[in-house]
Amino acid sequence: MAAYTAVISLLRTLDQPYISELFHGHTANALDSLRATAEYFQNVLDNTSNEKIRSFEEDIRVVVNEAEDVVEMKISEIIKGDSWTFGILQHHDMLPVVEKMDTTKKQVMEILSHDADQILELTADSLIGASSRSDPMLSDHLKDDIVQGLDGDLEIIDKRLRGPTSYLDIVTISGMGGIGKTTLAKKAYDHLPIRYHFDIFVWVTISQEFGYRNVLLEALHCISKKNPKDYDEMNDNELADLVQKSLKGPRYLVVVDDIWSRDVWDSISQIFPNRNNGSRVLLTTRETDVAIYANTSNPHKMNLLDLDNSWKLLRDKVFGLEPDHPPELEEIGKTIAGKCQGLPLIISVIAGHLSKTVPKTLESWKYVAQTLSEIIASHPNKCLGVLGLSYHHLPNRLKPCFLSMGDFPEDFQVETWRLIQLWIAEGFIRTSSGSRESSEEVAKHYLEDLISRNLIMARKKRFNGEVKVCGIHDLLREFCLIEAEMTKFMHVVRTPFSPAQKPYFRRFSIQEYYSLENAYKLLPPVARSIYCFSYLGLPFEPHIKLLPILPIYRHDPIIHGFFSCFNHLRVLVIFPAWFRSFPLVITKLFHLRYLQVQFFRNIPESISELLNLRTLICDGYSLEITLPRKIWMLKNLRYIRLMAPSYLPSPRIDKNLVTGMPNLEEFFGLCYSSCTNEVFSSIPNLKRLTINAPLRVNNVPYHYLDMSSLRKLEAFKLSWRHIFAMPIQRFVFPTSLRKLTLAFCCDFIWEDISSTLIMLPNLEELKLKCCRAEDDLWRLTDKDIFKSLKLLLLSKLNLKHWEASSVNFPYLKRLVLKNCYLLQEIPTDFGEICTLESIELHDCTTTAEDSVRNIKQEREDMGYNILKVYIHNSHSKL
Repeated sequence: MAAYTAVISLLRTLDQPYISELFHGHTANALDSLRATAEYFQNVLDNTSNEKIRSFEEDIRVVVNEAEDVVEMKISEIIKGDSWTFGILQHHDMLPVVEKMDTTKKQVMEILSHDADQILELTADSLIGASSRSDPMLSDHLKDDIVQGLDGDLEIIDKRLRGPTSYLDIVTISGMGGIGKTTLAKKAYDHLPIRYHFDIFVWVTISQEFGYRNVLLEALHCISKKNPKDYDEMNDNELADLVQKSLKGPRYLVVVDDIWSRDVWDSISQIFPNRNNGSRVLLTTRETDVAIYANTSNPHKMNLLDLDNSWKLLRDKVFGLEPDHPPELEEIGKTIAGKCQGLPLIISVIAGHLSKTVPKTLESWKYVAQTLSEIIASHPNKCLGVLGLSYHHLPNRLKPCFLSMGDFPEDFQVETWRLIQLWIAEGFIRTSSGSRESSEEVAKHYLEDLISRNLIMARKKRFNGEVKVCGIHDLLREFCLIEAEMTKFMHVVRTPFSPAQKPYFRRFSIQEYYSLENAYKLLPPVARSIYCFSYLGLPFEPHIKLLPILPIYRHDPIIHGFFSCFNHLRVLVIFPAWFRSFPLVITKLFHLRYLQVQFFRNIPESISELLNLRTLICDGYSLEITLPRKIWMLKNLRYIRLMAPSYLPSPRIDKNLVTGMPNLEEFFGLCYSSCTNEVFSSIPNLKRLTINAPLRVNNVPYHYLDMSSLRKLEAFKLSWRHIFAMPIQRFVFPTSLRKLTLAFCCDFIWEDISSTLIMLPNLEELKLKCCRAEDDLWRLTDKDIFKSLKLLLLSKLNLKHWEASSVNFPYLKRLVLKNCYLLQEIPTDFGEICTLESIELHDCTTTAEDSVRNIKQEREDMGYNILKVYIHNSHSKL
């Protein structure tokens, strides 16, 4: 796998468009030779199972890495002017690595020619590749969390949670890892009788890496839905007090998932008030003594699945919930299920393997049964053995993507867009010649494939089913760390290492406190990726109190020394540390493709030197950020995410020259005052845009927000952070828009909403939040038709009356109302919308709740599909 990753990375480097501009003559010929050899290696590694070839993988990895180092070094020297652009010295520098690549290639060819009879026409890996495409015969139910054998457990938990006792009861679920504790808790959490029984629902995950503040923030987010940054100014005691006050009065259910120690329970148990109103805490743990410590009365211990339920679970995950399956597979299927020893995690992984990686034949299933038995027998940790089976049957292209999940700390949730951009920046994704798919599209397919194999989990999904946030199970992550270390794919810094143990890796993830001074002395200069999820041992200025929980690092020779060491760096991710200003030395890292850093003040002009940069994420702790004009020189930039409102100057460099960023797809944090025709016309391929107004808005001038030139814009969000007068009729949206969110807007009438937005033929999602109209009646006529709208969310509006019919929203699927304290009722005719699947109410009036119940009843009387109704924090006495 490491050899394959190195080959793809070299090919990605050689594929860069400026290569042909920098190298000519003999040097260009040398690069062509390197490319041809690398493509040969890729083909061999993809399609050959010869064990002798596998013994050469380390040689391939080393020589390919060396070749890429030389190529990148020459690129840097040319850009800096330290090398002859057309000089013979370039060619001479290339010759040694070309010869080494050729020598290794000849050795591989010799093995293949002598052992041709041992090369399989269809190897295990190619089988995986062939079956990794979606099978149209697979049931859609495979996308769901199919479980078996939990009905009895759920009934027990349901009785405990909705029992007659009024005092605060701690309900505990214990059992071994992977047995389904969290699944059972989630089934109870989403169980409709339980949803109706409680007023407030909170879910917090503890895990081994416990953080008290994180638990409090997670609880508050469940309660208030606010961003964790909204609580930056509060200390832990204040947060705990706020959680406790929020839980006083209403009947609450709090799930404390994956708790590991008594001390942790002692630290968080005090925030759950006992108001004698039937509130409950549902606790899951792998440690039985922790469960007994939390509540000695009736701890619920989960058992392993019996053979029947194991086979049912395996069968349903492979074939869906349809009753029919090949009868000849039942006996061997039960054998496989039995070898999983009743652990749902193992069954799920094997089911993903069977459904995606092998044909559904008796012979292939027998092979899986034989291999699974050997792996389980040879590993003390049986689950890791099964995970190893799934991993080693992955096609080479997916292996680095899966192992990269070990870059992130335990229980870390990573957004899909971020993960995809990291994979591309790392060099894991290469599009095939002639393919019309972009790197992002290929990476998305990789992610979908890994999710379908139950190796990466979809933590959150969007309304349309797209995966929004990804994660990985603890045991899967542990396997990633072990395999990555063995294959020299990645080193996770969890304990200090000495110079004598200096690891020869190219990717590093620092997940424990570490001295930066030691790190840059020990990490090799060929490092390609550095992730930092822990505080760095750097001099900082404690008198700065804007961020009480984070150190503010000043510029220091150590910082300069650290960053200047890694001239080959492609990915730099620094999560917890804030720099007083943007470290200028970072802008010297020419090969950098992905940068995430937190700092004060503005981005420097020298950012323009990062010509390879694709993703720029900067958390600036200021009211506003001013971007340098030279940022327009970053032609490869695709993602810009800035937390503060960011002023983007005109792209005009002089009177005659106007530049632009033709590849930019997302801009998060653009300042309203920068939204000019000149700016928009210079980012013509933008797909997602978020506009923020500065906090100081006294003198912000009105102007038309004309986005008609953004013909590929799909998602737009406008947020003022406060109520600000912006008439809706001053917006000109592109017809390509599919998602629209308007927040904190006022000085409009509801007729403006109708007349402006019905002109968007592709609009599928509309969200209006904290908006204040001049009137309180939204009346839609038969001509006001939202032709494509599927999701409508209204939150904290001053809307009182709503007159509409099924004609206005012919394809609506989901209606969500939150904190609409004045709205009297939902239009009765909504029951006639055939596509409507669900209505959700959060803290709305009792009359609105009653109208939804009437719609549901009328819908059932008419014989339409069942309408799901969710009423949260109901004020009705029913």
